[in-house]
Amino acid sequence: MAGRIPQQFIDDLTARVDIVDVIDARVPLRKAGRDYSARCPFHDEKTPSFTVSQEKQFYHCFGCGAHGTAIGFLMEYDHMDFVEAVRELAARVGMEMPAAGDGDDKRRAQNQALYDVLEAAAGFYRRQLREHVRGAAAIDYLKGRGISGETAAAFGLGYAPPAWDSLLPALGKERQAALLAAGMLIRKEGGSLYDRFRDRIVFPIRDPRGRVIAFGGRVLGDDGPKYLNSPETPVFHKGRELYGIHEARKAVRHLERWLVVEGYMDVIMLAQYGIHYAVATLGTATTTANVERLLRMTPEVVFCFDGDRAGREAAWRALENTLPVMREGYQARFLFLPEGEDPDSLVQKEGKAAFEARIATAVTLSAFFYDHLQRQVDTGSIDGRARLVELARPYLSKLPPGVFRHMMTEHLATLARMEAHALGVMLGGSGESRVGRRAGRSAPPQHRQMSLVRHAVFLLLQRPQLARLADPDRLAGLDLRGVPLLREMLELLRENPHFNTASLLEHWREDSNGPYLVRLARQELLISEDEMAREFEDVLKRLARQGIEQRIQALSEKARTAAWSEEEKAEFYKLMQEKSSKT
Repeated sequence: MAGRIPQQFIDDLTARVDIVDVIDARVPLRKAGRDYSARCPFHDEKTPSFTVSQEKQFYHCFGCGAHGTAIGFLMEYDHMDFVEAVRELAARVGMEMPAAGDGDDKRRAQNQALYDVLEAAAGFYRRQLREHVRGAAAIDYLKGRGISGETAAAFGLGYAPPAWDSLLPALGKERQAALLAAGMLIRKEGGSLYDRFRDRIVFPIRDPRGRVIAFGGRVLGDDGPKYLNSPETPVFHKGRELYGIHEARKAVRHLERWLVVEGYMDVIMLAQYGIHYAVATLGTATTTANVERLLRMTPEVVFCFDGDRAGREAAWRALENTLPVMREGYQARFLFLPEGEDPDSLVQKEGKAAFEARIATAVTLSAFFYDHLQRQVDTGSIDGRARLVELARPYLSKLPPGVFRHMMTEHLATLARMEAHALGVMLGGSGESRVGRRAGRSAPPQHRQMSLVRHAVFLLLQRPQLARLADPDRLAGLDLRGVPLLREMLELLRENPHFNTASLLEHWREDSNGPYLVRLARQELLISEDEMAREFEDVLKRLARQGIEQRIQALSEKARTAAWSEEEKAEFYKLMQEKSSKT
């Protein structure tokens, strides 16, 4: 993304944009000390936990974990892509967007052509449902399933005629290339074309912005598979998308939870009964990208599966893909339906109130997790409890550090009849035990939890102006993890003293270090701002001391196998003097 727009332009833009103005225009902010606060626009809450730092040009929600820069906010709140967000902010501050490269223009034009032709296809299928002679059979099928005309219209349902070549003549020969790229046409070995969807009820799949990106089709007869989906295309990646997400956001302004189901008809029928927060995966298991997207919008996700063996296996796969994004403030639960029932059939039998009563009884992720593992061991024996720990270990390691991971570890300690702190250490520092907290052991100071390099990077993210206190050349030759990034940050900030936190995060957005910097930027500062300069200088001194010690060791090791040059002798004695003066 950033690579298609000159980095210098993005750097200048983030330095000129005020995130407070950008967010306040969409979500009214109130001054709260140095920062601004509001109720989070990405999940439902009664007490404001959404903060915006004017100094850092960074927002963060302590409830759902949403965070980012002004660019990131527009991408999340207005569902813009990166280029659209940059263009919007550039217009706001009067900056002219740089000319895109030929490849970028071509890519955007190609994607737009796909959106246009997919929208046109959706319109064609809707008309065929009303006008085609077989459309009556499709309507009868929908009525037989209990779907009203109003619901069908709300989801844009249509009908693909049985002919092999209906779509191209209707939309025009000039759209042939786009139809092929969108997966709507298939080319035979001889070169002729035919429609992918034929004699099927058609379900348009929309992205959160409402753009048609693909289709699903349910066969009316016995020809071909029961359900058929569009293939992956430049605008459709089935592992990232969810059916019904746009319709849900359109129907309910403040969603409290998501219900993840397995079929199009489940989503549609639940919506007809007033349950407008259901979405469906698209022919794949629930992915981590799916869960992360949903939890950014609401703090709770309920997975709904059949109660049979296959349903529980699917639920476990969903749990595995949920673990990497689970943290305090989020909740994932699992609802298992009676045998032979699915959400579509059950809500028609029971109605909304009874179905939502079932949702209220859904088991928590933690309960499902430990129940699933305990079924595989005998917790009455030492061997069985040891086995339980080993089974849980790889899954707990996927959890982000924090309160939820800590509490999951404590519960495992209870089940295994172990001391929680010892188990936490064994599992890789999953958390401190309650016993430790009751004994009055406080968390160590922030700078002791981090390596020196990490702490220096953290302080620079909190206050980029600290870079003027450092000389990047003093770190040359220091062999520590993260030093190249630290030096690069210092050099960048010396060249751009006006940079803020957002500028740094956007500069590394597409770099492998980007997520690491975002995690550091989100961490709470445990020292006063007045102490930051002194802390930073202390870290630099300690790093310089490590550099001296590393060079002394390298020279000492060389002396064991080879004679020093005169320059190396002089360097060694000078370094020893420096070391003595710094101790």
